[in-house]
Amino acid sequence: MSRKTLREFGTKKDIGMSLLWYAVSYVVVTWVGIGHTIFNILVLGMSGMSEGPGLGIGYEMTKPWHPLYNIILFTLFGLLYLRKVKDLTLKKAMLTGALWAGISILIDLVGWVLIKHPWSLTFKQFYIDYQPWITLVYLAMFIAPVIGYFIVKQHSHSKC
Repeated sequence: MSRKTLREFGTKKDIGMSLLWYAVSYVVVTWVGIGHTIFNILVLGMSGMSEGPGLGIGYEMTKPWHPLYNIILFTLFGLLYLRKVKDLTLKKAMLTGALWAGISILIDLVGWVLIKHPWSLTFKQFYIDYQPWITLVYLAMFIAPVIGYFIVKQHSHSKC
């Protein structure tokens, strides 16, 4: 980010709080997805990664739900963050969404593709086979603070 963009974003405290709420959102949404996968495998009897290609049917069946988890949770945590931002503008909300989606793209690349672990995916699995869901997830992360902005503005107007 350029210095001008940082000034438009807000204070260092605003950026720090944005990153804190982002981290909380990312961890919660990741655990919801993992929990959904585990539920599908243990309760619904779907196959896991040891029984099939990739991460198994239990995971594959969660994919359409990922954008929904993200839009709900990132909007909730975005709202908690944005209601405390002084001089809140639509531009600040959009910058927050761009920051959150951008960081997620980098974290996902490193954490789910480049670092090898039992749940890691290939580049093709994550960015091609996971379409349209991964694109919708990043779009949800971008849009969530914008939705939060309109909720905050609507709430502040209804107080008047």
